Amino acid sequence: MNQPHGGNVVDRTLDPEARQEAVAEAETLPRLVIDSSRAADIRNIACGVYSPCTGFLGEDDLEAVVTTSRLSTRIPWTIPIICDVSEAGLYEVGATVALYTEDRPQPLALLHLEEIYEWDKARTVQAVFGTVDGGHPGVARMMARGDYLLAGPIDLIDDDRGPFAAINLRPAQTRKIFAERGWQTIAAFQTRNVPHAGHEHIQKSVLRMVGGLLIQPVIGHKKPGDFTDEAIVAAYQTLVENYFPPGRVLLSVLPTDMHYAGPNEAIHHAIMRKNFGCTHMIVGRDHAGVGSYYRPEEAIARFADFPDLGIAPLPMREELWFCRRCRGIVSARTCSHPPDDRIEFSGTTIRQMIQEGTAPPAEIMRPEVYDAVQSVSHIFVS
Repeated sequence: MNQPHGGNVVDRTLDPEARQEAVAEAETLPRLVIDSSRAADIRNIACGVYSPCTGFLGEDDLEAVVTTSRLSTRIPWTIPIICDVSEAGLYEVGATVALYTEDRPQPLALLHLEEIYEWDKARTVQAVFGTVDGGHPGVARMMARGDYLLAGPIDLIDDDRGPFAAINLRPAQTRKIFAERGWQTIAAFQTRNVPHAGHEHIQKSVLRMVGGLLIQPVIGHKKPGDFTDEAIVAAYQTLVENYFPPGRVLLSVLPTDMHYAGPNEAIHHAIMRKNFGCTHMIVGRDHAGVGSYYRPEEAIARFADFPDLGIAPLPMREELWFCRRCRGIVSARTCSHPPDDRIEFSGTTIRQMIQEGTAPPAEIMRPEVYDAVQSVSHIFVS
């Protein structure tokens, strides 16, 4: 099994006794209310998804990420994990800050404040996204953040796992499961969509080469028009239960935002999956992309910049479709039949059909998967 990024799985979750003390202490501390995205980051720090990070990035680490796509220790890192505020004077370096979310009365975590600093948002955005175009959803969200950053290690108090708690597994848990199942090579499949037949074809093709497959939908902020968390989870639970052999696939959600940062986010996704114990990650032609901001296969090419990443990409370069004459899923390498024989895996068409309540052809999507998607109350992010 793969070693964690930086060597160890970080654990910043307080034990029950320390948690009670922290709850009482929080009442006496400066208070900061954070949004759901920062809350997800805190939980990912605490349980080791973001290993080796033990807290929000300080100025040296952020500068290193912006200029080198690495932490100040030279470990590969491409997406800054930061906590922003609008005013710098509300908190003091050396203090402990109690972090709360808007929807829960108990504190989420303690932040041991080591730095308060101003950051160059435009420069950071350019480095992360390769553009400062406000039409890019990730750019717009980052530019809207506060002008100052708080940095320091965190201690997690409230380890709530959300609505998908049963399949919201931590790195320590997935590593234990992989070991129990005897998986020595594990491929991760990152997704923010409901599965169509092309996805299933890729997953099963990879399963022929590795010991096991971790299917890990991203649960968190997505852009309008994307599938909701509920739709994605319902679809994958149905697919895995009915069409994969027992003991070869593990379905577990990953609560984190989609940044749509293309190549840099592909590296970030690989680092997280490395921490879960994966040895490989499936990387698509437009992994974590949006619009036309990134070139085809740019995310795949980005892995060449990190020979020390410690997790291998499994590039999926070919466009797939269903060929009526071949009666199966093919690519340009395996089929010479004309376009008239093709049924394309068009995400736009699939979304439109689902929105209209029309089941896609069985060659495109399993009927059970379509039924599972239609069973949830909200299918698309509004």
